[in-house]
Amino acid sequence: MNKYLIIICCLFFTISGFSQTIFGKWNSFDEETNKIESVIEVYEKDTKAYAKIIAIKDAARSSAKCLECSGKRKNEPILGMNILTGLKKDGNEWSGGKILDPKNGKEYKCYIQLLDDNTLKLRGYIGISMFGRTAIWKRAE
Repeated sequence: MNKYLIIICCLFFTISGFSQTIFGKWNSFDEETNKIESVIEVYEKDTKAYAKIIAIKDAARSSAKCLECSGKRKNEPILGMNILTGLKKDGNEWSGGKILDPKNGKEYKCYIQLLDDNTLKLRGYIGISMFGRTAIWKRAE
């Protein structure tokens, strides 16, 4: 009996540990309509967090290119583009990286924080975090 109880406890803590992570698929929302705009996959590489756009919900924009981007991203497809780069874990948030807004082609310093299992807070800013914008992403099904 004790053996089964230990196995059940281990499974519970393993499953709950996996759900409390920034990694996975997230829905981003249009600021004006609050409808799902795209699906973003946040992944880990060399102990840093990165994210790329894996789906665009508006079929008319699915082949859109980053016209306002500079450098090697200019005129590249937004679908599949890495928009979040090089964040490092710092306590209960990930910071020290950058986020790209493909709508205007600008990169911002940013940090992200898991508010709960299904809610991710992103803050993009210039200079200090007081001068920026916050977005909320919800975990994708």
